[in-house]
Amino acid sequence: MDIPLKKKRFTTKKFAIIGGSVLIVALIVFVLISSTGNSKLNVEKERISISEVKKGNFQENIPVNGAVLPIKTIYLDAVEGGRVEEKFVEDGAMMKEGEPILRLSNTDLELSLVNQETSVYDLLTQMQISQTAARQNTINRLNQLTDVENSLKEAERVYKLNTRLLEKGAIGKQEYLESQNNYTYQKERMKLAKEVMEQDSIATKQEINQSRESYQRTQKALELMRKKVEDLVVRAPIDGQLTSLDAEIGESKTKGERLGQLDVLSGYKIRAEIDEHYISRIVTGQEGTFTSNGKEALLEIKKVYTQVNNGRFQVDMEFKEEEPNGLRRGQTFQIRLALSQEKEAILIPKGGFFQQTGGNWVFKLSEDGKTAYKAPIQLGSQNTEYYEVLEGIEPGDKVITSSYSNFGDIEELILE
Repeated sequence: MDIPLKKKRFTTKKFAIIGGSVLIVALIVFVLISSTGNSKLNVEKERISISEVKKGNFQENIPVNGAVLPIKTIYLDAVEGGRVEEKFVEDGAMMKEGEPILRLSNTDLELSLVNQETSVYDLLTQMQISQTAARQNTINRLNQLTDVENSLKEAERVYKLNTRLLEKGAIGKQEYLESQNNYTYQKERMKLAKEVMEQDSIATKQEINQSRESYQRTQKALELMRKKVEDLVVRAPIDGQLTSLDAEIGESKTKGERLGQLDVLSGYKIRAEIDEHYISRIVTGQEGTFTSNGKEALLEIKKVYTQVNNGRFQVDMEFKEEEPNGLRRGQTFQIRLALSQEKEAILIPKGGFFQQTGGNWVFKLSEDGKTAYKAPIQLGSQNTEYYEVLEGIEPGDKVITSSYSNFGDIEELILE
């Protein structure tokens, strides 16, 4: 006879399933709690930078790189093209105004000068011949006028004499009329001779003036041609140091080609390059500073070059006070260029935190300094040392300003 067995309510298999389920539920709860709660990370104080927020004078500025240049540079270009025949000095020489630097030769130009001189001499000869002919013509006209004047006087004398004789009946009417007609004729002839003399004088003057003007124009053209030939000798336009001389004996230079430059060494300026982002905020008169030999030098923008190359534009800055000692051409400095006036603001030192936060938040220390937590902030302008704080933290607060790259999504730091 079989004995019925009592069925067990909990088997080992059921216990394993229940236990696994509990573990899964516990893990899910743990993850949920972890994700909703603040994640923490222990950090050694020696590995981070802690700075105190303060209130002080703030001026927005940007760092720019500048190179030392002579206060004035004159570029030497070939006014006329030609072959380099002679070099009087070498690169780096100190020049006085008017001293020769090099000499070019240009056969075509020199031949044109000879032709121009010949034209001037020919024109001068023609003008002298014309003037001689005009004077001779004037003399002839004067002689003719004298003859006409003498004939008029004689005709007048005979006419007056015949008039008296006719009244006395000593001559006949016919003889009287002949003398009267001759007198009238000589008067008209005299009038015509004077008009011819006057017109001839005017024409002679016009011809002389035209010849003189033509000669003067040709003479000016000759002077210009001589100046062009003289320009084949390149001379120093001012006192200074000759640099970048690019010319060798026998080398051909075209008109307008750069030959070198002359640097005025009475002073220096700084040429700085600035990112095009700031081009609308840069004007003449803005100031900048840099440190040389332990002393701060003050600069002022004198000229802005608005042409942008490779995302940058240039400005020329001159010293507002005495120049630092020991400046050399090509020496470079980092300049703090002011973009605003000084004002009072809440300041936080610049640091690596900005790369991770974009200035939207910062780790702020608790009052006891044992922990640091995320605090939202808003930053304004910046300079080479500080950010301007608009809201979120107050003077006296301490914040971590070093890089946050190792913190990930941690919400709270435990400082050890």
